Amino acid sequence: MDRDPKNPSRRDVVYGVATAVAATVAATPALAQQKAGGSGKEAAPPGTPVNPAAAYPKPPFPKQTQPWPGLQSKMTPRPDCGERSYRGTGRLAGRKALITGGDSGIGRAAAIAFLREGADVAICHLPAEDPDAREVLALAKEAGRKAVSVPADIRDEAACKSVVARAVRELGGLDILVNNAGKQHAVERIEDLTTEQFDATYKTNVYAMFWLTKAALAHLPAGGAIINTASVEAYSPDPQLLDYASTKGAIVTFTKALAKQVAKRGIRVNAVAPGPYWTPLQVTGGQLPDKLVNFGQDTPLGRPGQPVEIAPVYVLLASGEATYATGQVFGASGGRGVP
Repeated sequence: MDRDPKNPSRRDVVYGVATAVAATVAATPALAQQKAGGSGKEAAPPGTPVNPAAAYPKPPFPKQTQPWPGLQSKMTPRPDCGERSYRGTGRLAGRKALITGGDSGIGRAAAIAFLREGADVAICHLPAEDPDAREVLALAKEAGRKAVSVPADIRDEAACKSVVARAVRELGGLDILVNNAGKQHAVERIEDLTTEQFDATYKTNVYAMFWLTKAALAHLPAGGAIINTASVEAYSPDPQLLDYASTKGAIVTFTKALAKQVAKRGIRVNAVAPGPYWTPLQVTGGQLPDKLVNFGQDTPLGRPGQPVEIAPVYVLLASGEATYATGQVFGASGGRGVP
C-alpha cells in the first residue's frame, strides 16, 4: 500500500520514530563524495549494523583551545556533522527552517539533515563563525536546496526580530524554528562566575529563545514545529557549569509550558537534550582544560557523540511523522540514561 505523507498510518509513525531515533541516517550517493566541510566518513550501506562504541573517535583527544565562539574547521578531530554520511528521504520536502547556531556542531548537523530532507534553511550565527557557515552554504548548493546565512548576535532583542524577518523574507515563509545556539563556559567556583558571564549565558541560551520564538510565532502555520536544544545538564548538572546548566533547566520548562500554550494552534514544541557532544562549545572554554582530553570517556559508550548522531532526532521532531509528540524532551547521551 502506498504511504500518504499527509495522513500517515500508525505503522508509518512508529516506523519513522524508530528510524529517526535508533539510526544515523546516511548520505545520498550523489552527496557522499562532496568535500565541502571536509569532515566525516562515508555512509555505510543501508541496513549495515554499526557498533556504537567504535563508530567515532574516542579520547584521548589532542590538547586544544580556541577563543570563543570558535570554529569547528580548526578542531582536531573535526566534528562529524554528516557532511559525507547523511542520506535524506524527502521527509521535510518544501519546509522552511530557521536554525540558530547552524554553522557548526549540532546546529550544523541539523541544517545538513534538513537540507538533504528537502527543506530550505536559514542559519543564524555570529559574524566570526562565517568560515564554518560558508561550508554549510556550499553543502546546500550540492543538495540543490536554498540556504541563507544570517550573521547576528542574538543576545539583543532587536537582532532576534531581524533574524526572523530576514529568514521569512529570504525563504518565503517559515514553519520550523530550531533554537540551538548556546554559550557554555566552565567555571569551578561561583565566586569566580562573573555577572557579565552569567548575563551573557542567559541572554544567549534563554532570552534569545524567548525573543526568537515570539517573533517566529507570527509566521508559523498549523503543522509548524519549534525545537529547542536543552541538555542533560538540566537533569545531571556538572558543578563547573552552574550558569549553563541552569539555562538548560529553563529551556526544558519553557518547552513544556509553551507546548501546552500553542497546542490548539497546531504547533508542536519539543526539546532535544544532548549529552557530551564534540562541538566548538567544548574547545572554547566549555570544558576545563584538563577534562577536554578525555571528554566523553565517562559515558557507557566511552566517547563523546558526534553531531551527525543526533541530527535524525531533529528531523523527526520537525517532520509530520511526530504529530503526537509535543512538550517532550528527547535525549541522546551515550548511555547515561538521561533525560
